[in-house]
Amino acid sequence: MKLVKSLLLGSAAGLAAVAGAQAADLPVRKAAPVEYVRVCSTYGAGFFYIPGTETCLRVGGRVRADYVYVEPEFRDDDAIGFRARGRIQLDARTATAYGLLRTFVRFEMTRDTGAFGFSSTSANVDQAFIQFGGLTAGRALTFFDNGDIDAQTFAGVRWNDQPNVNLLAYTFSFGNGFSATLSLEEGEFTGIELPPAFTDVTAGQRTPDVVANVRYAGTWGSAQLSGALHQLRSIALTDAAGVGFVPDTEYGFAVSGQFNFNLPMLGAGDAVWLAATYADGALGYLGFGGAEVADAVIDVDGEIDTTKGWSIAGGLRHYWTPEIRQNIFGSYAKVEYGAGLTGEDFNEWRVGTNVLWSPVSGLTLGAEVQYQSTDFELAGVDNDDFWTARLRVQRDF
Repeated sequence: MKLVKSLLLGSAAGLAAVAGAQAADLPVRKAAPVEYVRVCSTYGAGFFYIPGTETCLRVGGRVRADYVYVEPEFRDDDAIGFRARGRIQLDARTATAYGLLRTFVRFEMTRDTGAFGFSSTSANVDQAFIQFGGLTAGRALTFFDNGDIDAQTFAGVRWNDQPNVNLLAYTFSFGNGFSATLSLEEGEFTGIELPPAFTDVTAGQRTPDVVANVRYAGTWGSAQLSGALHQLRSIALTDAAGVGFVPDTEYGFAVSGQFNFNLPMLGAGDAVWLAATYADGALGYLGFGGAEVADAVIDVDGEIDTTKGWSIAGGLRHYWTPEIRQNIFGSYAKVEYGAGLTGEDFNEWRVGTNVLWSPVSGLTLGAEVQYQSTDFELAGVDNDDFWTARLRVQRDF
């Protein structure tokens, strides 16, 4: 019996040894490393490292709903309007040996009806730019502006009509808050017109707008002096005798001083901003675009005669409580035509206020009223004045 037991135990041990040897010969599969999402605190809240890279990414966006009432002038005018706007944006930043490499893209989709004017839903590239060191290339806020200084208004005041433009710029940083920028930007055209029908005779663009600024930013706020050079070209024309001619190319310009002051003595977050601008042949930098005004007109001698204008705009932001804030804002603008068309001159002023409530972080509920008045110097033309009221619901993330 002992012999049988010994044989059985020996056989089991032998089988175990063979099985162990075979198992040792099998390949061992290592567990795949887990890529955890890491918080990137270098550039502020909301950034995280893209797994496997040293690039920090922030995903954000906005949904905004606006409801407007505009005092109608004629029976067929829409008095109410609805707007829904969605925004998605990505901000990617990487620290390199040559400085910060940043890529930013913002898409907006808007659906308007009524007083806003009807628009089908379509994606709009609001901003898309690359920054590397001092270089900025793509679509970004024009360097003519000291930031989006009137962003706290709903309808806006008379200010730069086209804040986001396609550009190629370089910023020189001098330290201690001082910098200077030279930028080539897409032209802000309001057009060249031919009296008496005021037909648009603007020719194709040959030179981009040249924009330059000198800026200082400190703990108290910021200040900027900026200027722009704008080319004016007309198509070939025909005089009263039927002889063709081409007016000489002219250049318009705009200069501006812009300031933003923090007012902590009134309350945390309080600030005031001011912008004063003069334009000669570059009325887009005053906030006039489309068919509102012309950069220039063709005079009786067949030459380009520039339109001149100036504007001053400002606003005050005050926090009544950490959740409730109010903005008061206004602007005044005056436009003077050349070529003896003094009857086309006019001045305009706007004034308004809004109150915004943020019951939770990222959510804003607001209401705004604004009054606008335009006084024309042309005899027989009625002055234009009306009220606008708007409600807004906005969620930022």
